[in-house]
Amino acid sequence: MDLQLFKSTNSIDLSYLQLSVNLIEEQLVNLHQTENEQLVAEHVQALYLQHNLMIYLPLVVSHFQQLKFLDVSSNQLTEISDQLVHLSQLTTLIAKNNMLNDNALPKDFGMLENLEELNLSGNSFTTISPQILELTKLKGLLMGANQINHVPADIMKLQKLQVLYLGGNNLTEIPAEMGHLGDLQALILCQNQLQSLPSTISHLHQLRSLALHKNRLTTLPPEIVQLKGLAELSLRDNPLVVRFIRDMIYVPPTLLELSARTIKIKNIPYGQDELPKNLISYLQTAHHCLNPKCKGVYFDARVEHVKFVDFCGKYKIPLLQYLCSPRCKTQPAFYMSDSDCSEDDEEIPFSRLKKVLLG
Repeated sequence: MDLQLFKSTNSIDLSYLQLSVNLIEEQLVNLHQTENEQLVAEHVQALYLQHNLMIYLPLVVSHFQQLKFLDVSSNQLTEISDQLVHLSQLTTLIAKNNMLNDNALPKDFGMLENLEELNLSGNSFTTISPQILELTKLKGLLMGANQINHVPADIMKLQKLQVLYLGGNNLTEIPAEMGHLGDLQALILCQNQLQSLPSTISHLHQLRSLALHKNRLTTLPPEIVQLKGLAELSLRDNPLVVRFIRDMIYVPPTLLELSARTIKIKNIPYGQDELPKNLISYLQTAHHCLNPKCKGVYFDARVEHVKFVDFCGKYKIPLLQYLCSPRCKTQPAFYMSDSDCSEDDEEIPFSRLKKVLLG
């Protein structure tokens, strides 16, 4: 090996050699134990070990204390060894396409306090491990093509996160706490099983790209129109695009709800002397119908109705609204952006839907 290469490029490249862990360790040990050991240790900042036959990380890797970039992708790793946490200068770790699972990370993984990019795509994680949530400087977290079925609420700890890639997993929902990731610019949730999104997604004011294609979405939260900076919205292969929903879903109200509606609409006074506490609490849960021509309220029984609205003046998207009865389906109000239009829902030209259809 040519030490001048390391002096000039600050990197060691042993990628695509199909080497076993023993052969890689031998190469690195031989290099590290040269008479220029200090020179190598001080200058090597990038180590490329992808596409080999490693089943674990060589111990000698931890000796390169100035290492900032480590790529161990496409090996046969089942765990990340404890020695890795001693690489205090590491900013990028790429370990995609291995055999890592929820127990693969060391307990002290959070000691990599300078880590900014972590790529664990193509493994067997079912959740975002607690150790990952301790990496408070993380800007990019890529865990696509795993088996993730749960995103913990503590995801909000990653306040510096700019890119979150969770495509190709088994997610059926995402937590409302994701709305606290104020620096997030790209959120990739494609190829999951999402049926809805939390309204808190509207808090992601820095969001530029939102990939939702190949899910089970039938509508989007109305609050999504508040994402004024969103430049890329991918929705293809969702029911809301493949089959526009215009049917109303309505369960008739119970006698309890009908009585409660009458009390609220007629402004009938009541207090603890007239009603038990549970009924008073129930009356306090009333929601007003979104139709401005209707003064009604609802509690549990509501009409789920889909309304197409303009999004940033670019294209129409279907949003879900709740009405108090089927009679209120005509011209219900949405309090959206200035670009809301008054076109009839039934006359949506293909040109207006094209961007949504293509994603």
